Amino acid sequence: MGFIWLSAILIVYIIQLAAVFVMEHRRQAQLTAWLLITFMFPFIGFIAYIMLGKDFVRRRRLERFKQETIRYANQLSQQVTQAADMGNEQVETQKKLFAMLTGLAPFPITRNNEAIVLNNGDDTYEEILRELRQATHHIHMDYYTIRDDEIGQRFLQVLTSKAREGVQVRVVYDGIGSLHLSDKYIEELHLAGVRTSCFLPPRIAFFDRKLNYRNHRKIVVIDGTVGFIGGINIGDEYLGKDPKLGFWRDTHLRLKGDSVYYLQELFMNDWAFAAKEELDGKAYMTPHHCLGNERVLMVSSKPGQHAHKIDEVMFAAITAALTRIYITTPYFIPDSSLLMGLRTAALSGVDVRLIIPGIADSKLVLLATLSYMQEMLDAGVKVYRYEKGFIHSKVMIVDHMLATVGTANVDMRSLLSNFELNAVLFDEGTIKKLETDFMEDMKHSRELDKKTFMNRPNRQKAAEALLRMLSPLL
Repeated sequence: MGFIWLSAILIVYIIQLAAVFVMEHRRQAQLTAWLLITFMFPFIGFIAYIMLGKDFVRRRRLERFKQETIRYANQLSQQVTQAADMGNEQVETQKKLFAMLTGLAPFPITRNNEAIVLNNGDDTYEEILRELRQATHHIHMDYYTIRDDEIGQRFLQVLTSKAREGVQVRVVYDGIGSLHLSDKYIEELHLAGVRTSCFLPPRIAFFDRKLNYRNHRKIVVIDGTVGFIGGINIGDEYLGKDPKLGFWRDTHLRLKGDSVYYLQELFMNDWAFAAKEELDGKAYMTPHHCLGNERVLMVSSKPGQHAHKIDEVMFAAITAALTRIYITTPYFIPDSSLLMGLRTAALSGVDVRLIIPGIADSKLVLLATLSYMQEMLDAGVKVYRYEKGFIHSKVMIVDHMLATVGTANVDMRSLLSNFELNAVLFDEGTIKKLETDFMEDMKHSRELDKKTFMNRPNRQKAAEALLRMLSPLL
């Protein structure tokens, strides 16, 4: 009898492993991670996979999401000025890249824009709060993390004040990223007339098998004319007040011009997804004029097959590089295509430099990041670990032709599982500013020495190897 039960359990165990293999065979990195978890934790691991790992995003719902985007884009086609080129010297590689970018991204490259780079929390918060106080019609905010702390209270005061003045205020916050946001905070917003919506609340997301999909975007749109995106959420740690991390280095953007229409569109899509309410595009996408002439491309990504546009745009830019690729990211867990692209670029003589944290907010993710460094160093990539504090910027600069700034890290969670948003910038002045910031960050970083890194303890190497296998889930 015992043998029969043991055989039955073994058969079920094998079926579970086979099921993971069949359902994940097209995603090799995820396959390895979930097979390992299912193997190490029988039954529990498989349940975790069903609840967290399997791509159960309903195709109909994502198709509806796509249709909303197309509808709003058609509405905007009469209002925006699309770029016919990338705005700088037209070499053949750039022409091919331009064609590739316009083919990959759902939104066009617009040319009437003004982009200002904001460094760190102090400058970013002051600029956002200043613009919020000037709002006359509406404020739309979409954040992964909102905290009820000192800076959170400053935002609360401004938002409630504007709502009482009659300004329409809507706030989307992520169910996991803002898990500890107090009910009192939300209640104060509601009492003032602010409308809020939680993006995939944990309880609903768990039973709907979408807990793994998070809205990692940081969007602010004010009166449809000014927008903000970047790496900075709402929390005191972004002001350097976390004693464990110290100084917080980050990058954000203030945008004016046609690109703001697409920030608005993405907010409206997120609001429809979270609040089950469709807003009237005509009321929030009123024509406006911007004196700037910078070209900007907004690129969004979300869970689901063929929806990983930021990953594809990064790969396209990397493969088009002729002289340099500079990347700053707090988490470096690339998929196989980005890893191969960066290695190939470095081996072909492109100056590839990567800044990652020296001080980490997650030791597990840092170990997973370090597991890729040997391959980077072997290919000739120069790796720097930032030591002034914690670096959270998400920036990539390719030659002198483009740069990306946004919410997406160079990791598989951001690029394959999250709702993200990046801006691709083509203006030489803006690219120069980002390059200057990158060089300044290098001054506060220590270059990773290949020989020293190879001699790190075997225990660390083993931990890195294990977390490398689990890295798609981190």
